[in-house]
Amino acid sequence: MAKIEEKVESLVKKSINDSGYEIYDIEYVKEGKDYYLRIFIEKPNETISIDDCEIVNNIVNPILDEADIIKDQYFLEISSTGIEKKLRKPKHYMKAIGKDIKIKLFTNNEEGKKEIEGKLKNIEDEYLIIEKDGKDLKIELSNVAQAKTIYKW
Repeated sequence: MAKIEEKVESLVKKSINDSGYEIYDIEYVKEGKDYYLRIFIEKPNETISIDDCEIVNNIVNPILDEADIIKDQYFLEISSTGIEKKLRKPKHYMKAIGKDIKIKLFTNNEEGKKEIEGKLKNIEDEYLIIEKDGKDLKIELSNVAQAKTIYKW
């Protein structure tokens, strides 16, 4: 599925950027019997509105229809990233440095935990450096099942 995501990004990125938006992430997933192509957008220093999503939808739809790279029937969703952003790629982690994040691990860390909350200090090679309770934890990226920024209300 990642190949479809990469192809879609290469097709639509320039048009989206030319319109003042940025692609944060693209997901092509099957949920139940349906496929979804989700494009998450951002706009520098602004929040994304439903009107912004409609604008990007109107840009992307004809490009995808003409390219016809997705053979399955799917639903196209254009969305903001939300206040708590999924972290899936190195560029996501780089943008999240200094922010509070929550990580779910595939296997327990050395403290026996599968979930960690803390401040992302850095990403180095294949590791995340998380500050938790005044200590730095080194987490292997390959052990990260899910990660997202968290907003403390």
